[in-house]
Amino acid sequence: MKKSLIALAVLAASGVAMAQSSVTMYGVADVGMVKSTGFSTQMSGSGIMNNGTSRLGVRGTEDLGGGLKAFFNFEHGLNLENGAGSLSGGEMWSRAAFVGLSGGFGKFQMGRALNPSLWGVAAWELTGAANYSAVGNQFGYANNAAGHRSSSLFMYSTPNLGGFTANLGYATKQDNQTATVAAFAPVARGVAGASYDLSVIYANGPLAAALSYNDTKNIGGGMALGASYDFGSFKLAGSLQKQDRDGAARESKGFTLGGTVPVGAFALTVDIARDTEFKDTDILLEGKYALSKRTFAYAAYYKDGDKKVASTSLGKNNFAIGLRHNF
Repeated sequence: MKKSLIALAVLAASGVAMAQSSVTMYGVADVGMVKSTGFSTQMSGSGIMNNGTSRLGVRGTEDLGGGLKAFFNFEHGLNLENGAGSLSGGEMWSRAAFVGLSGGFGKFQMGRALNPSLWGVAAWELTGAANYSAVGNQFGYANNAAGHRSSSLFMYSTPNLGGFTANLGYATKQDNQTATVAAFAPVARGVAGASYDLSVIYANGPLAAALSYNDTKNIGGGMALGASYDFGSFKLAGSLQKQDRDGAARESKGFTLGGTVPVGAFALTVDIARDTEFKDTDILLEGKYALSKRTFAYAAYYKDGDKKVASTSLGKNNFAIGLRHNF
């Protein structure tokens, strides 16, 4: 009898431990048709004119007790045109690969992840940081030299304090010397120093505002200060942008301004990103129709004012229709 009770107690304890851990698979499926100046109509599964890049991810948490939790996230990009993978960085899990701890102090993680500066811009940007975002393609999400993501990233995020959160990222000089940042900088690969990346975000009710800043020694960085306000019948957003490149003859700077009007399940967005230094204006028109909470159809027109976007399949005028499903 005692052995049976002990066995039942062990099983019960095991069940509780299992309940305190969770692993979730998630992803995005996005594909569309694109017509660009100088190119024939084509399918697009992971391009700039897609709303997002398709992906498959797995994330999990474990309750360690006392309010402390361990968490992880792996994410793999793929192209629905042909099933090809290893996107957004060139490796199997290059969209995300990190582990960390969270608690009353906030959270701390290590690995490859989206930069804090991108989270800051995404807090107010009208398209949700879509691939065809005029803000992102004109100014590069605060112009981080490493792009949207950084490898070997140490990142700390504060708890939410009345709508305020802050994120700080750091990559060492040694790690940056082997990172792929040279394509964004007028210096030879291997001379990059340590990098700092941060965002301070306020999101409460209809107002969202954020400051994004990053700097990589010997390369430079950028800054974005933006905000959005939801009036109910429409939403407005705007920002100031500045890029600082060590050794560059000219620095990009300018502003963005846009609005979204929802009409039932449909939403129309107009966004303008103006580089006042290079006299270059990018324009985006986006229409989205929600088929459900997780699925929407979209149509987009993107005008690249100075053909600055690096793509072998994108022209000055670009049109796309597509379908996105989140799971």
